Amino acid sequence: MGNQLILKAILLIPALLLVSCMPKQAAITVDFKSVSPGTSVEKQGKRLPLVDNGIQLGQQLPETALVDAVSMQSINLREYKGEVLLLSIVPSIDTKVCEAQTHYLGEEGDTLPPTVKRITISRDTPFAQSRFAEEAKLTDIQYLSDYKEGSFGRSVGLLLDGPRLLARSVIIVDKQGIVRYIQVVPDITHLPDMEKAFSKAVELAKES
Repeated sequence: MGNQLILKAILLIPALLLVSCMPKQAAITVDFKSVSPGTSVEKQGKRLPLVDNGIQLGQQLPETALVDAVSMQSINLREYKGEVLLLSIVPSIDTKVCEAQTHYLGEEGDTLPPTVKRITISRDTPFAQSRFAEEAKLTDIQYLSDYKEGSFGRSVGLLLDGPRLLARSVIIVDKQGIVRYIQVVPDITHLPDMEKAFSKAVELAKES
């Protein structure tokens, strides 16, 4: 019996050493600053211009069509009234930072009032968005795709010139359809300040 315990301990030591030597995942930086839509962002020091004029506070979202990942139906966000829209906009859900942003929206966002509608928007195909939602078990938020022509990204000044992806950002629209909050993350490898966005969404949800 004693020899067996000694043998198990010997076999366990390399596994413990392997775990202790594994590199730790670096924490993703949260950015508290913002740039204006329609200007430019950066990726690891490289400047990426944003196409067309940007949306501004106090404006309505433009009349553009997005595709719902579940129903494949065309969605016009201006048709949503009576709900606060929390738009979490990501370059691609199949990257580490975008995945973290979407997990935060789906998991931590469960505490938000029911009148806050959580939506992830990207240029991934609806099929890729649906696969991600199922695999990540994040099916209680809506996924909208701008994959066809990037018309949503162009209309709000968040389409990256070159990669033709969407800039990482958060937009909050009040119950009357007016844009009340915007954060465009200056470096797309950083996360937006989701806590500040959540606080603003809660504040807007209380308005009549």
